[in-house]
Amino acid sequence: MTTPPTSLPLASIADAWWLVLILAALPLLWLIITYNGLISCRNRMRHASSGIDVQLKKRHDLIPNLVQTVRGFMQHEREVLERVTQLRTEARERRLDDPSRLDGEREIGSCLSLIRARAEAYPELRSSDHFILLMRTLNEIEEQISASRRSYNAAVEHLNNMVESFPSNLVAGWFGFTLADFFEAIESERAAPNVATGLGT
Repeated sequence: MTTPPTSLPLASIADAWWLVLILAALPLLWLIITYNGLISCRNRMRHASSGIDVQLKKRHDLIPNLVQTVRGFMQHEREVLERVTQLRTEARERRLDDPSRLDGEREIGSCLSLIRARAEAYPELRSSDHFILLMRTLNEIEEQISASRRSYNAAVEHLNNMVESFPSNLVAGWFGFTLADFFEAIESERAAPNVATGLGT
């Protein structure tokens, strides 16, 4: 004599449905977490970018005063002074995420380093209180730019890691996240400026 099949308890069926729902929700949960992580990385990068922009604008504001101060002493450096003034004007018309803006900012840094180095040949200029104050202010701004750039590059590295790494790269591709460019240091920040080189002089 065979025993009739027993039906599953309603509680077991409900538990099975909950398990199915949980398993189905896990990919969606991962997608949401990964997407929000990418958004967070991009926002940190944008915040750091705005910090760089603030410091660069401070440097832009200092340049006319610096050029006016050294012009009377550095008669033979007219080409450098004209170039840094031109670069400042061009940079103020472009966004920071414009590659040509970053190239221009690097060249501004090179010009300012060159002016600082060539000022060594002008004792009267170096002893000017106004020039000393300008150099002190410029040094502080350059340090702040360097700190802001490090924060920006750290945010870029984090974002790029998520964009390139599996499986977060799948989400990045679906939602259009792309690799960001680093804000590299200028050569004059990597090594002492060479007084004999730069700008065709």
